[in-house]
Amino acid sequence: MPSLQEEIKQSIPFKSRRVEAFLNLIRTADLFSRRETEFLKPYNLTPSQYNVLRILRGAGPDGLPCSEISERMIARDPDVTRLLDRMEAKDLVRRSRDQKDRRVVTTTITEAGLALVNDISDVNLVEDQLLRDFSAEELDTFNVLLEKARANAG
Repeated sequence: MPSLQEEIKQSIPFKSRRVEAFLNLIRTADLFSRRETEFLKPYNLTPSQYNVLRILRGAGPDGLPCSEISERMIARDPDVTRLLDRMEAKDLVRRSRDQKDRRVVTTTITEAGLALVNDISDVNLVEDQLLRDFSAEELDTFNVLLEKARANAG
């Protein structure tokens, strides 16, 4: 397995271990993101759309307001309204105005959206493929380290 330095054909050592770790994380996140995009392509979904379907499946029949969906997303999308517009056009989600406060729009998952997200969840997901060689202990350590890094980011 090539090191990051070999992968990116960098001839001089990294300035520090922190720089190498940071660039390793970005390189890995990019690779994982591309793999997820490829995996979802046959389902005609983007990673953000899949994330929204998972969020709404977990929210249950009451759904969630747009702001709550935005807060729960793994990768923030600057225009969740437009994302939901595209998903509504595909009949994956449904939006309705709150009867008490007409400013609040609640989004729920449709039967078609639920069937799709359940079908995708039943197959060997990309995370299973990419992280299959990690032991449970390694995954626990990895998760703690990533959470620590995010805490430093603010």
